[in-house]
Amino acid sequence: MDFVTRGFQGRPRGRDDRLPPGQYLTGDFPVLSAGPTPGIEHHEWELWVATEDGTRHTWSWTDLMALPAETVTVDIHCVTSWSKLDTEWRGVSVDTLLADVETGADYAMVHSYGGYTTNLPLEDLLDGQAWVAFEFDGDDLRPEHGGPARLLVPHLYFWKSAKWVRGIELVVEDSPGFWEALGYHDYGDPWREQRYQGD
Repeated sequence: MDFVTRGFQGRPRGRDDRLPPGQYLTGDFPVLSAGPTPGIEHHEWELWVATEDGTRHTWSWTDLMALPAETVTVDIHCVTSWSKLDTEWRGVSVDTLLADVETGADYAMVHSYGGYTTNLPLEDLLDGQAWVAFEFDGDDLRPEHGGPARLLVPHLYFWKSAKWVRGIELVVEDSPGFWEALGYHDYGDPWREQRYQGD
């Protein structure tokens, strides 16, 4: 069995002008993961934000559910070339989580249950661009899609929307996460086809 599930090849390309270059439209929600799906119960789940000086903020599942949540409809784009339009999610804006966090950091390293990491500029998590999502299409987010909660950053390739999110580490200097260290692009803009280093 492969450690990394494979992408999809050879499907017809869609012609919707909402599709970034090189993407095809799918009505499915393909499951692509690095490693096994971790099983995290709500009572075990915790989200943390750590600042560059070591200050740590934490939320239990109950804490997260008590925060104001938003329902958003967004298009998502996978680096393996599929795109899914008008997906509906419910979650807590990262703006809400960081509202009382003092930081001078410019970057974030996102950590997941299971050990996955991905790096992003902090500005890409702010101003209504990112959420910690716990529902998809009106139902609890299923484990294979990152439940109980995942990061949702729909304007970047979907590997940046880390499944099974557990922490956001705010850092002064950028460094590569899991896929980035294996040659994926540090930023991952689907409209610029930033799939791999050098794109």
